Amino acid sequence: MSGQRSESYLVGAVLAVAGGFLDAYTYICRGHVFANAQTGNIVLLGVNLAAGEWTSLLYYLIPILCFFVGILAAEMIRNRFFAHPAIHWRQIIVAIEIAVLFAVGFMPAGDWDLLANACVSFACSLQVQGFRKVNGNPYATTMCTGNLRSATEHLYRYYKTGDKEALHSSLQYYGIIGLFIAGAAIGTALSGWWGIYAVWAVCAVLAAVLILMIQKREEKCV
Repeated sequence: MSGQRSESYLVGAVLAVAGGFLDAYTYICRGHVFANAQTGNIVLLGVNLAAGEWTSLLYYLIPILCFFVGILAAEMIRNRFFAHPAIHWRQIIVAIEIAVLFAVGFMPAGDWDLLANACVSFACSLQVQGFRKVNGNPYATTMCTGNLRSATEHLYRYYKTGDKEALHSSLQYYGIIGLFIAGAAIGTALSGWWGIYAVWAVCAVLAAVLILMIQKREEKCV
């Protein structure tokens, strides 16, 4: 069991809600795209490249590049603040994510959607790189494919061996997926009511994560 609050199931659960919310938000309010994960953008980049749709390439390339930059930024922050005595590097990542998403709420719908989605991609890359374990198990908070694979793998292991720890891990993974779905449902509702400003609700959720991590000082910088 990890001694870090940032790797606790509570933090992972709240981040999963935020991840599902952001996917719903960008789909409903920002041009029917999913900005959390880049597989779709990479596929569509290839499709447009093959079709010679050069003017559409930037629409998919920019979020991919922003995700790339976010991963680099997270690693730079981790390296710079790895053993800082006063603040954990993941706290900095969450603070930056809040600032970026808060700015997205001021970007008008339509012509600004490309920039808004790029910013969400950047924020999600920070989150997915900074938070990769729950209670020692690898997981993701902005996408579900890997979580679904791990959940089912552990469930099969329990079926074959009767290992209750495997069952526990499986249920935790399925719980994260369920919370991601709940976040998407909440994001759908709030996006319908508040439009582009709904993203500020995610900022409040992430602020709760920041408070959770500050309440218990991180015991190990990993």
